Amino acid sequence: MPHFILEHSGNLTSESLNLDALFTRLIDEAVGTGIFPLAGIRCRAHNCEHFRIADGTDSFGFVHLHVRIGSGRTEEQKASAAKALFAVLTEHLSAIYESQGLAISFELSELPSHKFNQNNLRDYLTKL
Repeated sequence: MPHFILEHSGNLTSESLNLDALFTRLIDEAVGTGIFPLAGIRCRAHNCEHFRIADGTDSFGFVHLHVRIGSGRTEEQKASAAKALFAVLTEHLSAIYESQGLAISFELSELPSHKFNQNNLRDYLTKL
């Protein structure tokens, strides 16, 4: 963990959002906190074709980032990580934010303790 789940309005393209660069920056920031292992990080984006924002102005857009993490971090660690990750998101989107109506939202939530996963990515990362 964490899993980064980004939703965005369909009037914002993957190219205009530069998702590869955003995901790289988010991963770097998450690893840099010292509380998230690289092998547990997943990023994905969902383009919402059907949306309406405020009064329906066509150029209005939104980006929502939901960060889901496993349990075991302190409130201080979660707060610090959330602020740092939101800062990456807003800085990355600043050019779009300055050029059109844009709603940026963020949430960090902790998964319940009874979740299950299995991965062998750590084994493969050590081989690189």
